[in-house]
Amino acid sequence: MLCTRCRRFEAAPDGVICAHCAAAGAPLMAPPHGHNAWLSSPVGLGWAVVVLLGLVIATDLFAVWADVMLYDVLGPVVDGGITEDVERRVERAESLYTAAGVAQTAALLSTAVLFLVWFHRVRVNAEVFDPFGHRKKRGWAVGGWFVPVVNLWFPRRIALDIWDASGPWDAPRPHGLVNAWWTAWVIGLLAGRMSSTTYRRAETVAEIRQAVGQVLFADAVDIVAAVLAILFVLALTRMQDAKARSGPGVSVPVAG
Repeated sequence: MLCTRCRRFEAAPDGVICAHCAAAGAPLMAPPHGHNAWLSSPVGLGWAVVVLLGLVIATDLFAVWADVMLYDVLGPVVDGGITEDVERRVERAESLYTAAGVAQTAALLSTAVLFLVWFHRVRVNAEVFDPFGHRKKRGWAVGGWFVPVVNLWFPRRIALDIWDASGPWDAPRPHGLVNAWWTAWVIGLLAGRMSSTTYRRAETVAEIRQAVGQVLFADAVDIVAAVLAILFVLALTRMQDAKARSGPGVSVPVAG
């Protein structure tokens, strides 16, 4: 059995942590979180989340196209070259820009709801696999996304605990994919908020064009984050499915 604290070394024969963590003053046992936990297959939910993340990517690509069009057409306006044709192009570009924002919002909200359902499900499964390997209570798997500032690191911590608990029994998997997804998500989140604020406060055409450029960057990062989220969801779903079907030490049947 691996140490429940560091997940690197074998736990002592008479405990749940390794000698290294014991020497460092780690608690003998992390609080258990497996009360009322049961296994349920995350495969269906996982694939549904992947489909919606694909929709998010599609709307982001549409938004990037709209951003580029608006950014380009505002160039002549900044330079003072306002003609009837330029005005018509600006109107079309602004309409596309607005439509893209509406599409992005709809796709993001629907995906967020289903993702949270899946995330909570894999957290409960992870408690069955390892009730001692979680540093946050189950409620934070959903609530942690909505608390300001805390939402910049709590979900990642919970995701890492789920990832560790769901990995192979004798070979913990590295955290590279989780960290890459979370880094891209945080950058996209912060860039999106900053660009939206800049766009709302812009008064001149030059300022609006600069804000659109920031929105373009945020939308591009969102695409990267969504792709990495798909890889994360697929990997974690497969890990849990494989562990539930063949792993030792789990006697609870898989539902669904």
